[in-house]
Amino acid sequence: MEFTWTKKDLLSLYDLSREEILCILNTAEEFKKVSERNVKKVPALRGKTVVNLFVEPSTRTRVSFELAEQRLSADIINMNAETSSFRKGETLLDTLRNIQALQVDIVVLRHSCTGAPNFLARELNVGVVNAGDGAHSHPTQALLDMFTIREKKGRIEGLNVSIIGDILHSRVARSNIWGLLKLGANVTIAGPSTLVPKEFEKVGVRVCRDLKDALKDADVINLLRIQHERQHGGYFPGTGEYAKIFGINAETMKYVKPDALIMHPGPVNRGVELDSAIADGPQSVILEQVTNGLAVRMAVLFLVAGCLK
Repeated sequence: MEFTWTKKDLLSLYDLSREEILCILNTAEEFKKVSERNVKKVPALRGKTVVNLFVEPSTRTRVSFELAEQRLSADIINMNAETSSFRKGETLLDTLRNIQALQVDIVVLRHSCTGAPNFLARELNVGVVNAGDGAHSHPTQALLDMFTIREKKGRIEGLNVSIIGDILHSRVARSNIWGLLKLGANVTIAGPSTLVPKEFEKVGVRVCRDLKDALKDADVINLLRIQHERQHGGYFPGTGEYAKIFGINAETMKYVKPDALIMHPGPVNRGVELDSAIADGPQSVILEQVTNGLAVRMAVLFLVAGCLK
């Protein structure tokens, strides 16, 4: 029986069922075929207006969403905090209410405050897509990660996925954990003890303090950068020590299975969490993640738009 999408918003993977996640991934497969054609544009969102409101800096996610909207033939409005009425003291809700009054259809929001997209989704009639909120959620990044894993491995259920790095401050880690567990993966998290709370064990995640142990049986290794912009204390002595203990390099790759995938949401701090030779090596799928992000965001926008009144 074919599954029907019914949500006007995409806020987090915590809110989605297994069937809803698979619906997005399956839809993304079809949109990836569009990007492989000579004519890469489809009229799926023709007549729809999408506002990209990025209150927090972004390059990859913003460009990916904007290109996805262009490929779907949407009308696009780009906004950022520096050129908006936020500078004059206007609240986020008032800004979005004014945007809604212009009869827009979807708002893609990135915000430094946890819960900002959820708040707006309750208050507005437009579709809201979360492009990252604080350290809480980044659903499209996790979806593109899962899409890449399924594409390369043929499945997600039963795979061992190790997420290594700054788990505490990472919305990417949280979103991946929620999504991967729902699709049947075995998830391990590893990193400095100050950045890997044991509380994650309560949701069925294995917490590991030793990098070699996290690597040896992993089918997928997803590396996270140190989130200096969200840290307000000394969680570890320095990047040099982090690279020595938790960095992936020629020495630690000896513990990695030859068919394991190396992933990273970007930007990569080369020489810290990952050496350049590994980032650019045959097991890396980092650039494929970027490619797949376009298909996933096309799928999300298409599904959300289909539920708007």
